[in-house]
Amino acid sequence: MLLARYQHEFIEAGCDEAGRGCLAGPVFAAAVILPHDFEHPLLNDSKQLNEDVRYRLREEIENNAIAHAVAWCDNLEIDKINILNASFLAMHRAIEKLLCVPQFLIIDGNRFNKYGATPHACIIEGDGKYFSIAAASILAKTYRDDYMKQIAREHPEYNWHSNKGYPTIAHRKMVLELGHTPYHRKTFRVTSPQLRIFED
Repeated sequence: MLLARYQHEFIEAGCDEAGRGCLAGPVFAAAVILPHDFEHPLLNDSKQLNEDVRYRLREEIENNAIAHAVAWCDNLEIDKINILNASFLAMHRAIEKLLCVPQFLIIDGNRFNKYGATPHACIIEGDGKYFSIAAASILAKTYRDDYMKQIAREHPEYNWHSNKGYPTIAHRKMVLELGHTPYHRKTFRVTSPQLRIFED
């Protein structure tokens, strides 16, 4: 079972991103403030769940959260400021959109650019340890998947409705054969299609 809180003194928001390792599309981030007593037996790191469960959990999260928000940085911003900084910026944008102002942030991962004067803690694999970070991972992942399915209609040959922009063998092969679309991250190196790459 995941933990409800990292600390108990301040209003706490969990933050996570989705899409850092992709060749195409934005990086999405979410911030979620959950009630103190929130728990759900299925809620976990989004990568550990199938698509149907993720979308069911998204509805649960949105119906029960004190506040939640999703934001992103597009591929042009990623190419300009790099993917790490774009991930942090997307998280900042999500935090800024929250209707309830958090007093403490818990961030999935080991690095973060400070958000104003708000204290934070970075937690490695936090999406598998705290409900609010897991909830943020669900929102970031599902809303990014929705976006990738939408733009897949414009470029069906890249199979984004299935690979969501990640560097699968088929996706890398298409980039090497056909080149970039306006949604591709041009600073990302496309490796041989024979190399297996895992989703972040």
